[in-house]
Amino acid sequence: MEAENFYATGRRKSSIAKTWMKSGNGEVVINGKPMDDYFTLETAKTVALQPLVLTNTRDSYDIMVRVLGGGTSGQAGAIRHGITRALIQANPDLRAQLKKAGFVRRDPRTKERKKYGQRGARARFQFSKR
Repeated sequence: MEAENFYATGRRKSSIAKTWMKSGNGEVVINGKPMDDYFTLETAKTVALQPLVLTNTRDSYDIMVRVLGGGTSGQAGAIRHGITRALIQANPDLRAQLKKAGFVRRDPRTKERKKYGQRGARARFQFSKR
């Protein structure tokens, strides 16, 4: 019997995480590296694995992630979103639990664009009355 693979895409800020999940013993590989080697920040590791910890499936699945763009925080959030979506595919009964924790919905906050006639997205050029 072949282990069933589940694929999902997670996004956060400007990061995109392509996530593959299959039955296994809890091994997490990100961009070809073990998770501990890829993320140096403990908070990033914690954020990425939140859906597995919440649903007590940490040691049930092997996860392989290809993550592109953004920084550490955005990538961790994208991985969390991808794992959540893959878990829902694997077991639809977990959706209510994950939704209550706020992991199902994509976080829409992204960087605001710079506007013309201004120094930045919201910062104006210095104004001199005289």
